[in-house]
Amino acid sequence: MARKTTPRVAIIGAGPAGLMAAEVLSAQHIEVHVFEQKPSAARKFLMAGKTGLNISHAEDIETFIARYDQSAWLEPWIRQWDAAWIKAWMQDLGIESYVGSSGRIFPMEMKAAPLLRAWLKRLVEHQVEFHYRHQVLSLEDNALKIQNLRSNEIESLNFDAIVLACGAVSWSQLGSDGQWQQWLQPHSIEPFQASNAGVERAWSTFMQPMFGEPLKRVEAWVKGEPKSSGDIVISHYGLESGLIYKQGRALRRLLKQQQPMQLYLDLLPDISVEQLTEKLKSAKKQSLSNIWRKAGLDQVKASLVREMVEKSIWNDADTLAQRIKNLCVDLQGFRPIEEAISCAGGIKQEALNENLRIKSNPYVFCCGEMLDWDAPTGGYLLTACFATGRAAAEGVHQFLMQK
Repeated sequence: MARKTTPRVAIIGAGPAGLMAAEVLSAQHIEVHVFEQKPSAARKFLMAGKTGLNISHAEDIETFIARYDQSAWLEPWIRQWDAAWIKAWMQDLGIESYVGSSGRIFPMEMKAAPLLRAWLKRLVEHQVEFHYRHQVLSLEDNALKIQNLRSNEIESLNFDAIVLACGAVSWSQLGSDGQWQQWLQPHSIEPFQASNAGVERAWSTFMQPMFGEPLKRVEAWVKGEPKSSGDIVISHYGLESGLIYKQGRALRRLLKQQQPMQLYLDLLPDISVEQLTEKLKSAKKQSLSNIWRKAGLDQVKASLVREMVEKSIWNDADTLAQRIKNLCVDLQGFRPIEEAISCAGGIKQEALNENLRIKSNPYVFCCGEMLDWDAPTGGYLLTACFATGRAAAEGVHQFLMQK
């Protein structure tokens, strides 16, 4: 990698944000080197796409932007590289897409691998150089100390600019191990927390037959926050599903405020309290189980009621109806961050300039999940990774033009 007259840029991390930065910079005839400590690119991207790659969402842009906790910060980039842009970009790679019934956007083949292959082929054609199994040991100004994990050889290399696209700290076995935090000032990083993760609840042995079963068509909310509808899966450790993920931000806020972590459920949102009360009133020669079933409580919902509602009020139709419509579930916390789909926290906005350059180091730009923003699943995570990757790369290009 001898010094050339063209600018040299290092990108640390071959995930979606890093690859998008490489695409932008290579189109500007900049010498781009991507360093990835794993043997191949975008492992988390591939894992997420095994069951269907949800790459963005087709809802209106105002609603889309509001899904992010740092919406004002991300808004200019999300507007520029929105879902329509992503669909056109995929099509240019030869990947057709479609919009599902929920508004989520998927590649026609559903999988991530064909898209990644086409993308990497384009980048190689643009002369992007990939260095797999190369781990960055340290970063100082514009110098990187890099270890070749195959040969264990260590070398120090200088670049005209560096893009950090190292990810957060979930799914570390796929590459995002958070080691990059030691390269930055601690006060510039908001501590990471699990996002889009299951929540923990200690069940009695009575609930064991329900593990893996869904609570269908329920509403969930945190007190004082909007309600969301969907399904929730009862697991051995607590509760899991996209509906739980949507309440994650509000639940984390409770923990931060040192308040009880409580989630409220409406098990039968399609009927009113009054209607439910009538259905729950005892009829002669009917068992309690039959009454509950006719009221709309399937086996899973009935089991949850038996688990969480005092037996003394099971025959009190008025009180029981209120509890079924406002069931308070006390939670112990989130699943470990290692299991989380994504993370909240990361490099703070005030530590970066408007082009995502670190204020304390004029050569280094950051993008992707290592930034301090959060969003639910549904295509929002990848969209922001793409957008911030492009934004950081444009910042690099502007920086190099001024040198």
